[in-house]
Amino acid sequence: MPGYRDLFDASITDPEAFWADAATAVTWTRAPQRILDDSRPPFYRWFPDAELNTCANALDRHVDAGRGEQAALIYDSAVTDTQRTYTYRELTDHTARFAGALRDLGVGQGDRVIIYMPMIPEAVIAMLACARLGAVHSVVFGGFAPHELAVRIDDVQPAVIVSASCGIEPTRIVEYKPMLDAAIGMSEHPPRHCVVVQRDTHRCELIEGRDLDWSDAMAAASPVDPVPVAATDPLYVLYTSGTTGKPKGIVRDNGGHAVALLWSMKHIYDIAPGDVFWAASDVGWVVGHSYIVYAPLLLGATTVLYEGKPVGTPDPGAFWRVISEHGVKALFTAPTAIRAIRKEDPEGKHVGEYDLSTLKYLYLAGERLDPDTYHWAAEKLGVPVIDHWWQTETGWPIAANPMGTEQFPIKAGSPTVPMPGFDVHILREDGSGCAPEQEGAICIRLPLPPGTLPTLWHADARYEQSYLSEYPGYYLTGDGGHFDTDGYLFVMGRIDDVINVAGHRLSTGAIEEVLATHPAVAECAVIGVPDEIKGQAPRGLVVVKAGASTDGLAAELIQLVRDEIGAVAAFRLVDVVPALPKTRSGKILRKTMRGLATGRDEPVPSTIEDPTVLEKLGPILRP
Repeated sequence: MPGYRDLFDASITDPEAFWADAATAVTWTRAPQRILDDSRPPFYRWFPDAELNTCANALDRHVDAGRGEQAALIYDSAVTDTQRTYTYRELTDHTARFAGALRDLGVGQGDRVIIYMPMIPEAVIAMLACARLGAVHSVVFGGFAPHELAVRIDDVQPAVIVSASCGIEPTRIVEYKPMLDAAIGMSEHPPRHCVVVQRDTHRCELIEGRDLDWSDAMAAASPVDPVPVAATDPLYVLYTSGTTGKPKGIVRDNGGHAVALLWSMKHIYDIAPGDVFWAASDVGWVVGHSYIVYAPLLLGATTVLYEGKPVGTPDPGAFWRVISEHGVKALFTAPTAIRAIRKEDPEGKHVGEYDLSTLKYLYLAGERLDPDTYHWAAEKLGVPVIDHWWQTETGWPIAANPMGTEQFPIKAGSPTVPMPGFDVHILREDGSGCAPEQEGAICIRLPLPPGTLPTLWHADARYEQSYLSEYPGYYLTGDGGHFDTDGYLFVMGRIDDVINVAGHRLSTGAIEEVLATHPAVAECAVIGVPDEIKGQAPRGLVVVKAGASTDGLAAELIQLVRDEIGAVAAFRLVDVVPALPKTRSGKILRKTMRGLATGRDEPVPSTIEDPTVLEKLGPILRP
């Protein structure tokens, strides 16, 4: 098999030949004759003359190939203490029937369906059923506040919303139906119908004439066959997390998406048909779309759907239990999950309580992986810990260590190298290229590879303005970083996380890396705050590990940064805090904290996990 360099070079020098070859892994109802439509830059489209059905590729073809009795989906709910396994045949049958239920409600090709659900199998079935019909699904994270849900309803204008009576947290029940009803009441484009899964833990009242019980809808429906659609037709719309005001709806097409995700499972994640792959995320985020639902099923692997937390359901051994019981080969989660486990179990005692012999890889993404967390996970698990970097917009990794192709030596703090199709450049403000070790804006030369966003939902001009206008001919990722002399990419954080201290540009991510090396620190964040003399100064916020002493810690951290980065960092402000504000996907809300520290009233993102954390930080941060 070709090595990484051969594959990468081929993807850049002759992308059409490269992706034509990759496309042979997909089952098409009309195979592509034309690979790339570049007639209307910067709006490039892949496989413009091809036709397929994504659901048929994810389900039916595996049944037709004689693998219908293989496990497709393992549902493991730590919050209800239940498990269920669906074979490919069973998942196909459920999906075909729910597609029939949606068709009975008037949903057809091109119509939109919002899915507002917890981590239950019906959420996966609803997504696949939409794909089966050629309808466009838009998953909204379960438990989003009514206003944020209403904004998305009005943007995507769904014919039907699929929901559930409740979500279940370790310490509480989250009633979805009142929030759903309130959102529909606020919206200008309410759906014709809602289909609601009634959970045993809590049942809700249905509105006659509008709402249907999932079980009743399924009982009355007949299964439908997959509807072929154009490769360029949208599969889903997913709104970027943390948006306020009018959200940005990331569009994902059918053809390029299937090709890219199939390629990634084999070449990046080293997964084969029949392997068990677990992305410990949520279907409300892009990781859930790409690597809980579509990629594993397109390949014919077994995917795990986990309803629970890394800690508290019931203890820091929750992830290791799931791996042991289900024979997981690769776990994909966010660094914040590993930090939460480490904070509760710094010695890793729970790791030793389970047989993890099937685990070959731990993949981490969603935020920058600090070296200390990397070293802890690598030491405790004894498997390669693979940092990789991508975005909601790209749908699959921009940079990774391609374990199924060629395993590079790991450098802590780097997601390794750009993946085939991603022509990554580090650019200065004037658009010129940076030399190795010079930090700049991370950009990707157009066209972006298959599977990435072709545009925003009904917002071509906003797509250009948001991503393409700063550096013509390039997609601006919004992150800053550099290549080292070995060609490894280092992503140091959002461009607005670079601060200017007395004329010196410093990455707050670099300071965070130093703070995270202290043995008492579980996690940390550094933000830039106003300084009368230097313009800006870095301010550190740290959460300590369970049982760690805070005596003299601030002074030790200040000295550590001085030793590692130098006096130029002017790092003198550090506070120990009980927790950092995060989105539900684990991203630290640095922008919101910067607003507090400068006296601005930043809007609280709808994706925030626990608003009380910000309330407690207010008195600490406000000037």
